[in-house]
Amino acid sequence: MASYPKRGPEDKLLSPDNSLLTVIDYQPIQIDSVNSMNRSQLVVNAHIIIKMAKIYNLPIVLSTVNAHNSRNQDTVPRLRNAIGAEVPSLDRTSINAWEDREYVEAIKATGRKKIIILALWTEACLAFPTLDALREGYEVYPVVDAVGGTSPVAHETALRRVEQAGAQLVSIAQLGCELQRDWNREETVQPFAELMSE
Repeated sequence: MASYPKRGPEDKLLSPDNSLLTVIDYQPIQIDSVNSMNRSQLVVNAHIIIKMAKIYNLPIVLSTVNAHNSRNQDTVPRLRNAIGAEVPSLDRTSINAWEDREYVEAIKATGRKKIIILALWTEACLAFPTLDALREGYEVYPVVDAVGGTSPVAHETALRRVEQAGAQLVSIAQLGCELQRDWNREETVQPFAELMSE
């Protein structure tokens, strides 16, 4: 059995060479107001995605809202620690992260056009930057089982809106398999398997 060679940055699917992860507003107030899924599971699922990004060496762009002025707290410790101190937290005042200059510059600085997005809430802080990024030629991949909205209908409606605009919805398992792709990539097989068992 012979696998094709790794496709590289031009790969049409998500790969470790062409993707980045952005994590937006996983702060206590936003998490506590999610009603579209179990909040504890939401954090667990977001943590899995962050660990996945680390396994495959994806650039991570982290954004918070109103942490600098004490209107809100920082990213919850479990996720902030998983992301790592080397990744700066870009705090903003805008609801839409794409309306913050530092955030957009950080995305562009990665040189990658495929954005895997985790953001709270689905109907605002995920939908708005997704729509703007799509308009600027990016591909955006919301991880549906690691994001949430203020109600099931708000969450589902937002996912429909971004999907109709061109976003490509993915699940945790699908994302992991797409990044791993081949069991011959032995350096990530064990951490991938451990992550999927979570």
